Amino acid sequence: MAVNRTPLIAGNWKMNLDHLQSIAFVQKLAWALKDAKHDYASTEVAVFPPYTDLRSVQTLVTADKLDLRYGGQDLSQHDSGAYTGEISGAFLAALDCAYVIIGHSERRQYHAETDEIVASKTVAALRHGLVPVVCVGETAEDLEQHGPSAVPVAQLAVVLAALDADADIVVAYEPVWAIGSGQAATPEQAQQVCAALRASIAEHLGEAAAERTRILYGGSVKAANIAGFMAQRDIDGALVGGASLDVDGFASIARFRQHVGTV
Repeated sequence: MAVNRTPLIAGNWKMNLDHLQSIAFVQKLAWALKDAKHDYASTEVAVFPPYTDLRSVQTLVTADKLDLRYGGQDLSQHDSGAYTGEISGAFLAALDCAYVIIGHSERRQYHAETDEIVASKTVAALRHGLVPVVCVGETAEDLEQHGPSAVPVAQLAVVLAALDADADIVVAYEPVWAIGSGQAATPEQAQQVCAALRASIAEHLGEAAAERTRILYGGSVKAANIAGFMAQRDIDGALVGGASLDVDGFASIARFRQHVGTV
């Protein structure tokens, strides 16, 4: 029997909004969700600001006792040392981050992060009590050459091989061909891949881990299409990019239940 996985709507701001803008944004988002009587216990909402914003977001969340969660956009596989420009998981933990994104397609593409590096960073996140949001996905070329799910499953397998069965992770499937294109995968396409990812988790970490692990879809997610994704059995939320920079749009995505009732 499937366990009840709390949906997670995560907003990746990427390299947008300075620390002052982040304060205004988080305040507006909290107000919008409060006005809509959002139930955070039924749908978790998290934002992923740039590093320079995190202290400001932490202060606001703490002072106003907000139910929003937040996390970093990346971290180092190293805990400390001569690694100029890197951010330790210890630093994120000290800022009360709940999550950290690892292996985003932009990190893989622009910073040459391999599956092995992603696995090392995932282990580092867990070492510091952070929940890693492990991103996997395929390019259009990968899709044509290998078919659906092959590349994301292979990427995730390298990470899973480094983890214990009780590891608390989130997996985000982000088809690279859909990111920023305005052309999302269909809910059925996303479900097919997410089901394969859950099967891989079961194979490596066991059925219990597979049932409790949340799997998100990311790639041109918006208020108009979120309900279709959330109706799928193996999709437990969304990693939202561009649409997470619009307060009303992101709040509407977080309130997907109001679009379709109970999913």
